[in-house]
Amino acid sequence: MSLDFSQYVNLADEKLGAEALFATDDFFADKSRLLRREAPEWKEGVFDDNGKWMDGWETRRKRSEGYDYCVVKLALSGVIAGVDIDTSFFTGNFPPSASLDACYSPDGAPDDSTEWDEIVPSLSLQGNSHHLQAISSEKTYTHVRLNIYPDGGVARLRVYGQPAVDWDRIDPQQQVDLAAVENGGRAVACSDEHYGKTSNILGPGRGENMGDGWETARRRTPGNDWVLVALGHAGTIDRIVVDTAHFKGNYPDSCSIQAAYVKGGTDEQVATQSLFWRELLPSQKLSAHEIHEFSNEINDIGPVTHVRLNIFPDGGISRLRLFGTKATTKA
Repeated sequence: MSLDFSQYVNLADEKLGAEALFATDDFFADKSRLLRREAPEWKEGVFDDNGKWMDGWETRRKRSEGYDYCVVKLALSGVIAGVDIDTSFFTGNFPPSASLDACYSPDGAPDDSTEWDEIVPSLSLQGNSHHLQAISSEKTYTHVRLNIYPDGGVARLRVYGQPAVDWDRIDPQQQVDLAAVENGGRAVACSDEHYGKTSNILGPGRGENMGDGWETARRRTPGNDWVLVALGHAGTIDRIVVDTAHFKGNYPDSCSIQAAYVKGGTDEQVATQSLFWRELLPSQKLSAHEIHEFSNEINDIGPVTHVRLNIFPDGGISRLRLFGTKATTKA
């Protein structure tokens, strides 16, 4: 089973709305740090009232029976493909082992009557390490519970999966952002993401800063940068928004969008073929720190499943929105 989770969404991302609801103990380091999007950091010589400051969730040394655990509300309900239990910088204080449970509780926080599924059986942990585990399940979950035996610290918990969207409940005439992460949109390939991840452009709201967007390295060769996005559902795109928020001296000069209705194949194959896709949006000039909306400029090419955003020649954008209606029949 593949341990490459780059094509999935981190359902436990605090910036998408994930929340650490409860921990048996977080004396040394607050449970909320477990869900930070940023990579863990080490602060040499920094202490707080309870001890050494650690970037993660850390409990006291347990002097009784039992073990510690933390309950996390996922930002988006979804099917979980894998997890990463990250003990970065925890060397003499990491848990010897851990397991992960999951449940479906859409109406509120889990309680004593909630039934949990063990999705990651107990596994041995190492200090200052990533522990990737693939999960084979088609069930939808809303919460996870990280169990650590018996105590210690974990820097980050990543829960990779695909958001669950009930498209049958969405009216065919309703306009939705077909590329939004909450609607199942995902970035599947790109030419470069030196400064910012492509997945950021599908996130909610406007970008917080340049780091909350997609930015490429400065191009020193001919050509242009690009990113491929798989829509959450096939649909007809009527309105496009390209937001360059916070990109002022490094926004692209212009952009264009190609699109296609892809049947079968792999993400790698899609990337190869995307150069020949039809033109959805002809080249448009961009400006610094600006929301650009396009509707009349869009070509009517019918339902599509994937788009290729081209930026010329390089630079950064904060968000891409592809508003349209879901396709009811296959193209």
